[in-house]
Amino acid sequence: MLCSRLLDALLWLFTVPAALATLVSVKGGRRFLEYVSRRVGTPLEPPAEGWPAVALIVPVRGAEPGLAQHLRALCDQDYPGMSLVVCFADAADSALAVARAAVGRDARFVEAGPSPPDIGEKVHNLMAAVDAVGASAQVLVFADSDGLVSPDWVRKLVAALHAPRVAASTAFRWHFPARGGFWPLLRSVWDSAVLTTMDTRDRSFAWGGGTAVWRESFEAAGVREHWKGAVSDDLRLTRALHAAGMGIRFAPEALVATLGSCGRAQFLAWAVRQATITRVYRFRMWAVGFAGHALYCATQLLSLLHLAQGNLAGLFPLALVTLPGMVKGNTRAYACSLALPERQEWFDRYGWAHFWMSPLATWVWLYAFVRSGVTRRIRWRGRAYVLLSENRVREVGTPQARAPDAH
Repeated sequence: MLCSRLLDALLWLFTVPAALATLVSVKGGRRFLEYVSRRVGTPLEPPAEGWPAVALIVPVRGAEPGLAQHLRALCDQDYPGMSLVVCFADAADSALAVARAAVGRDARFVEAGPSPPDIGEKVHNLMAAVDAVGASAQVLVFADSDGLVSPDWVRKLVAALHAPRVAASTAFRWHFPARGGFWPLLRSVWDSAVLTTMDTRDRSFAWGGGTAVWRESFEAAGVREHWKGAVSDDLRLTRALHAAGMGIRFAPEALVATLGSCGRAQFLAWAVRQATITRVYRFRMWAVGFAGHALYCATQLLSLLHLAQGNLAGLFPLALVTLPGMVKGNTRAYACSLALPERQEWFDRYGWAHFWMSPLATWVWLYAFVRSGVTRRIRWRGRAYVLLSENRVREVGTPQARAPDAH
């Protein structure tokens, strides 16, 4: 009897705050959908002063699947006055041969050289590329090599820059595993949750796989100084711009498609890496996310314990904290289908996963939070780093061949 009463008390102790958090989350999902609908419904028009000159910078490491196609899509942008800059650390990198074959005649190649042990290789490559770009480039656009973009992608990012107090515009990714599969679809569902953390009032974070920033703002915010001793290019760029009081606009119309697949070990290691980077570089966001997911999962677990004992009272709190998350997952998928109508066939076939797999993704988030709470070590493309602080990193071990992970 005492055990039953204790379970009842615990259940409602967790259910009430979980339900309140769910209401806030659902409201945020609705605001996100309205924002995306408004953005993708606005015609793309050239700025009154014309399109500014752009340097499109993409770092490469390892001959990953689809690399040639991704680079060609970046090179073939329908944008006047754009130069493509491919940066890399080592001329012996297998990515370089693929890149030269794909865009060799239409791109500039910048060799950064070996990165010091106190900075991430990607950040090191980006710094070399920015230094190599001439002063004529008014806008710097950063892209990753593992995403596929539309022909007007750069136009969309640059058009979003033309607003008062906006220094940068940013997109985000959506995973489109062509053949579905449990783990690839779960990764798509898990990662899509980050989309609705994007601020709709120009206070987003600048995602490294698709960000445009005014060169003048980049210099004024001292981004190079923020990049020193860092492994995360985008979150340090974000910190620099926010510290300078500059806005970052989320541009959902410029979403990037990633098409690769993954297995269980690869996905979970990647998820923990993302959470670990967030813990070090955006601790408050990490802590709030950890607390929220712990609350949801505890409520679900207590509800299931009640049901296992034949107590149907657990059904209501289970539905209260689970169904809204499933609806929000479906809302994200619908919003993305508006932004990427050319992917509608995929949503027709696999969009169900963003409803039905959302509860499981919540538990993966909790797993990633717990694991990231006890480690500061990450692996990125064959290199291992210990994240000592926001501006201190140390490479450990010996660099290995390109590992099959994502940016």
